[in-house]
Amino acid sequence: MASVSSGTRLWRTTFLTLRDETLPSPDPPTLLSLLRRLLLSTPSSSLLSAASLLPPHEVTSDVVFLTELGISVSKCDGSEDALSFMLHLINSIMCKVCLDINASSWSILLNFVEASLTRLDRKFSWNDCSTGSGIVSAVTDSLAIISSMVKAYERNASLSENVQLTGVLLSIISLLHPKLLNINHSGDSGFVNLKHSGLWDMQTTAFSILGKVLTRIGSTISADLWQSIVEVLRKMMDFLASNNLVLEDNVISRFLTAFLHCLHLVLSDPKGPLASHMAGFVPTLQLYFMYGVSAISATTESKKNQSSPSVVKSEMTSKTTSTAYKPPHLRRKEAFRSNNSSDSESSSRYDFCSSDSDHSDTDGYGKVSDRYRSSKTRLNAICCIQDLCRADAKSLTSFWPLLLPENDVLMLRKNQATLMTSIIFDPIIKVRVEAVSAIVTMLEGQALVLSQVAEYKELSKPGSFTTLSSSLGRILMQLHTGVLYLIQRETHSTLVASLYKLLVILISVTPYGRMPGDLLPTVISSLCNRIARNNVLKNEHYGLVVHVLSCLEMAFSKSPPSVDALNLLESSLEGLVEVEGELSIFTMLFTCLDKDMNLSIKCEALQVLKAIYHNYPSTVRSTWRQVSNVVEELLQMRNFDESTSYPSKGDSEKNAVPTFERCTSSVVKVMDECLRAASGFQGTDDRLEFRLMDIQQVSDKTRKKRVSSAPCFELQQGLDTSNSQPDVDNFFVVILWNEAIERHMPVALCHSAPSVKAASVTCFAGMTSAVFFSLSREKQEFVIFSSVGAATKEAIPALRSAACRAIGIISSFPPVISNSRVLYDFIHAVELNTRNQLASVRITASWALANICDSVRLRAAEFPKEDLPCEVVKSISLLVESALRLAKDGDKIKSNAVRALGYLSRFIRFDDPSGAHNNLSSGDSNWLERMVQAFLSCVTTGNVKVQWNVCHALSNLFMNETLKLQSTSWAPTVFHILLLLIRDSTNYKIRIHAAVALAVPTSRIEYGSSFSDVVQGIVQVIESLSSDHSSNPSSYKYKDNLEKQLAFTALHLIALISHEEDQSLKDFLVKKASFLEDLLKPLCSSFNEDVNQSSSSNDNSSSEKRDDAPSYVANRNILVKSLEALYNLYESSRQQIAANRFEKLVKSLS
Repeated sequence: MASVSSGTRLWRTTFLTLRDETLPSPDPPTLLSLLRRLLLSTPSSSLLSAASLLPPHEVTSDVVFLTELGISVSKCDGSEDALSFMLHLINSIMCKVCLDINASSWSILLNFVEASLTRLDRKFSWNDCSTGSGIVSAVTDSLAIISSMVKAYERNASLSENVQLTGVLLSIISLLHPKLLNINHSGDSGFVNLKHSGLWDMQTTAFSILGKVLTRIGSTISADLWQSIVEVLRKMMDFLASNNLVLEDNVISRFLTAFLHCLHLVLSDPKGPLASHMAGFVPTLQLYFMYGVSAISATTESKKNQSSPSVVKSEMTSKTTSTAYKPPHLRRKEAFRSNNSSDSESSSRYDFCSSDSDHSDTDGYGKVSDRYRSSKTRLNAICCIQDLCRADAKSLTSFWPLLLPENDVLMLRKNQATLMTSIIFDPIIKVRVEAVSAIVTMLEGQALVLSQVAEYKELSKPGSFTTLSSSLGRILMQLHTGVLYLIQRETHSTLVASLYKLLVILISVTPYGRMPGDLLPTVISSLCNRIARNNVLKNEHYGLVVHVLSCLEMAFSKSPPSVDALNLLESSLEGLVEVEGELSIFTMLFTCLDKDMNLSIKCEALQVLKAIYHNYPSTVRSTWRQVSNVVEELLQMRNFDESTSYPSKGDSEKNAVPTFERCTSSVVKVMDECLRAASGFQGTDDRLEFRLMDIQQVSDKTRKKRVSSAPCFELQQGLDTSNSQPDVDNFFVVILWNEAIERHMPVALCHSAPSVKAASVTCFAGMTSAVFFSLSREKQEFVIFSSVGAATKEAIPALRSAACRAIGIISSFPPVISNSRVLYDFIHAVELNTRNQLASVRITASWALANICDSVRLRAAEFPKEDLPCEVVKSISLLVESALRLAKDGDKIKSNAVRALGYLSRFIRFDDPSGAHNNLSSGDSNWLERMVQAFLSCVTTGNVKVQWNVCHALSNLFMNETLKLQSTSWAPTVFHILLLLIRDSTNYKIRIHAAVALAVPTSRIEYGSSFSDVVQGIVQVIESLSSDHSSNPSSYKYKDNLEKQLAFTALHLIALISHEEDQSLKDFLVKKASFLEDLLKPLCSSFNEDVNQSSSSNDNSSSEKRDDAPSYVANRNILVKSLEALYNLYESSRQQIAANRFEKLVKSLS
């Protein structure tokens, strides 16, 4: 008891004396002398012994008081010994006593550490033997103090306290950095030896603590602090790169792990741009892809046998081995024994582990190949690459040749390691999976660039210049080679799943049209062989099969379809039996659809078939019988109990029924795709009137729009682009539809699953007019009544939407509209769904409504004198009111509503408000004003599609023969808006449709007072078109159309000019005489060239020329009228020079 009392008395006496002596607030030099007299003269061992005997709160209070004194004396010269003593004392105390750290003491302790190190660094030299050890000890004590503080207070530390700690750690790391540079400049070969290992340990400790702090504060750090951390990490990264620091040592391995983990945490949530750091980070990170992995000798020889970049034929002798799980302590013992054994007794360095737990972050040494835990270094380096890609995928693209292979992917070159090298050769599964994930991120980030730019080209000679497109193409080829190689050999479930995910992404981004032709068939064949090998289908490897089928679906979905893939499919159609012991593609797929097969496999197999029939519709004929049998089998089993009939260890009970419904709906969708492919379905076409077709100019460069729901008939049509319609075997099509309607549709429409009903009704939306009227009357009525019934009697939104789409397709068949009863049912079914609460239903309903209005418009145009039935006349009012109401809905609905109003405004008689002509009007005199108001509202508030639909609708309105456009009050506003759209819109389609609308009025009087503004506006737009760069690049494909349309509209307007025009218009045309001459002269030349070519042809074609004459003469007549109008105007304005030039042009066409 006496010794205990003596020890505590010494502690308390010392600190009480210090407190008393410092009450007058002495200056720093006096305070330093006091500390030396009272504290430094006292043995530290005695103070430590006393500290362990005192209450923690008392020790904490005294330590905090001591640090406050230390902060004060740190400003004095010669205080270094006192500060070093205090750091060591506090570190020793914190090792024995758990201090009660709070917010106040946290801040004071950190300030003391920072002030002490700043003073010591300023005074001591790292290279001075007498003082260097002192500052090393001080930094070591400081880090130990911080570690103890973090351990005691980390859960209670606030954001501001963590930010302060981060600043202190950055200061310590920056303080240590010059020492590393000094070692490098001194030429000391012992980079990592006993002399310098303490320096690396300090860096490791600092980065480890920084990593813990960053993990806690996460995304809450400020941009300035984030930038400061990045700058410090960048300096360290540059140091590693300049010294090529890849030494495989326990000390360096721990340092690299801590450092790269910090870098990963910082890059994973960027607060600023990283483009300027890419050149510093990426090449250095690449150095550590194979860090700690020993070279392979025996297994690499077999990898050198790759003969073609597109065909994988190499064999690898070493395979993944499975080992039983062992606890960490047993693994440490085995590692120790292995280290002491001779090298001759060790087996291959590549001992692939079968479980991620073998090398988990919390375990000890798991394998001899990971003796220094170097796998964590590799893992963090790969994670950093993935973070950089997510932060700035575009800037990372220039480093792809460094990160991904351009050649010899199956060769191990440790000094030129890529991410694929890690996937193929790394012994740790976790690292390999992370490398796969990094490549997936890279491919996803640049998917658009790869699909548009990448192109495979063989190098003319090694080392020659390679373009970006060629480099990307070669990278994609090597990725195919490596991934296909691995999926044929790997067995680890996690790695295999990630590899198939990579393959799906790889297939989706690869432009196979610019790659070797056999690449896509090689992918397909490799995937099929993976299933056929080792009886995978019979061994219940459902997970593997699902992955393979997902890749096959993506491969067959690639657009445009591949001729080589079609040849592969056609070769597999020969008999649909096993050939040379291997399953053909279709045999394999239909085997996956056997009764006892797992439902997940069935679903994926059906998706593959759907993709095949969509892109390769010619394969339907040979496989329809098997498809029909599968459809019947699944539809008839709608009441089955999956838990007893389909034991599936991959599906839980709660997901069993939805999986079966998804499978059944998928098989109906496959049937739908077959019916569309056989029918030659290509979607609904825009049905323009002859007059609008004469006005609307279409360029020869315009590509035909393809409907996504229509099968791809490109390969079937071949190179003959003039034949837009696919060849259809009517006899076969009728057989298919009859079988579907008689055998499958009644069952599907009565199915208990809503998704199956919706899919069956969607089949009707894939019909063509020829197919519909090839069916018997009973089957036609079945299709119509089934669609109407689903739209009116079913409560399921998806089913109602599908029914509306079917009605929209069928209503576009002209003879259907002649049946007034069917038309009445269609209109009321669609109108009912336009009031649905769900926007998805209203969208399809509004689309069907517009199609119905288009059909009614066509009938009214074809039979203008025929009275429409009363049901139709009454329905017109319903159509108008519905369209006006929908014009106030969302943009997707609004665009269809405007289209419907345009069709209706084409034939309604606006000069008959009494409704005397029942065939064309319902008698509402406000319709015209309400329609125009809807157009004006939509064009100012709607999106791009709404705006060009408004322009198209105005074209229809202007063609109404009963409309006196010049007498309306809204005409000037409409013309002004159309001119604004032509001039200011960034979308070429909007500008084209607006120009078409301005060319519709047939006489000068219809333009009224706006004629002069319209003419001047069109001419000015044409004049500025060559310098217009404001449009969206995606619209450039319509530029040729726009130029032609504007030229036609200008000719139409100029042809209406007379010598009695306003003086302002005359002055404008006189001013633009030279421009107009330059505009019209090429047109005259082109017509003369056509005449010369026609006259040089043989006489036998003269009759054919006459048949084609009307469209040619119409354009020529407009050109002649325009030239004559300008000649007369210049002649009357006494502009003789201009008049003579245009007279010459007129004579050139005579």
